[in-house]
Amino acid sequence: MFKSCLPVVMGLLVAGSVMLGGCGKNNVAEGIPASSPSYNTNVSDARNTPVVRAAKNVGPAVVGITNKAVARDFFFNLRDVEGYGSGVIFRKDGYIVTNNHVIDGAKEIIVSLSDGRSLNGKLIGADEITDLAVVKVDADDLPAADFGDSDDIMVGEPAIAIGNPMGLEFQGSVTTGVISAVNRVLNKGESNMKLIQTDAAINPGNSGGALVNADGKVIGINSQKIVTNAVEGMGFAIPINTVRSVVEELISQGHVTRPYLGVSVFDKESAARQGYILNVDKGVYVFNVSLDGPAGRAGFRRGDIILAVGGTEVNTVGELRAAITAHKVGETVEVKYDSNGTTKTVNVTLDAQPVEG
Repeated sequence: MFKSCLPVVMGLLVAGSVMLGGCGKNNVAEGIPASSPSYNTNVSDARNTPVVRAAKNVGPAVVGITNKAVARDFFFNLRDVEGYGSGVIFRKDGYIVTNNHVIDGAKEIIVSLSDGRSLNGKLIGADEITDLAVVKVDADDLPAADFGDSDDIMVGEPAIAIGNPMGLEFQGSVTTGVISAVNRVLNKGESNMKLIQTDAAINPGNSGGALVNADGKVIGINSQKIVTNAVEGMGFAIPINTVRSVVEELISQGHVTRPYLGVSVFDKESAARQGYILNVDKGVYVFNVSLDGPAGRAGFRRGDIILAVGGTEVNTVGELRAAITAHKVGETVEVKYDSNGTTKTVNVTLDAQPVEG
């Protein structure tokens, strides 16, 4: 019996995966290849729908990803665990995009292709903020998916999700729905990224899989869903235009370069999670400043309250991050802040965010 383990983050279920921790294997993981669908070329127009054509075009480019990692059990003993997710081949020479949470912590990555082969995957780069990662396999002439334009999608148009719900046992599953909304911003830590909302079924294991339009173009990478007893049909995908830019940087340098201000901040919600009460009506509270960073050089100190960046008001950590990343490294922006009850404005030149590790 296949067992799923569902990680919940900020009221959201990352759609990825039978994630690490006591989840059972399945037949495909044991070495029995999934059967690929066959398509009869002599079918009527009524049967050969856009969904059928999209599944035929994109399905072979959707792969299964097995994350082999080490975790501690209830008694703090180390043991091997496995998690499952999906990925999309975007270059025929073996480059695959998936979610960061699908490969997070992996000591070994196995990529299961639609033709039944299983190949070792190498992590090229990952970005926690956008929840994207790039994996490379040593293979050529793979069936790469065509990327569409996520800025050109319309609410109400068909949406097709292709992935591996509940792991590789159900590899290549296709579900359908519509684009429910665009530019959705979910409150998930410091991330303020805009997402595509769909009612196409996105289940654990679908993470990293493809969200496809009726033209057979990938318009998003499935990432997460809202899970409560009262909610049904609310899945979210990372827009493919965002994916493109992140993937390019991950391939070229292994990480994403972003501008940063050089401060650690609290808003009311993040402060409450740390057990603090933040008594401010607006803005975000600065609790730490990197003295050699942009804010430190500009004179910011602990206890200051940032009110606006580049003319945009900021009242949450996510809003501050979005306001900063709207600018480029080396660009000078105007920052409005409160210091000991006095409102000040200063120009700050943004640096590249240091790479961890």
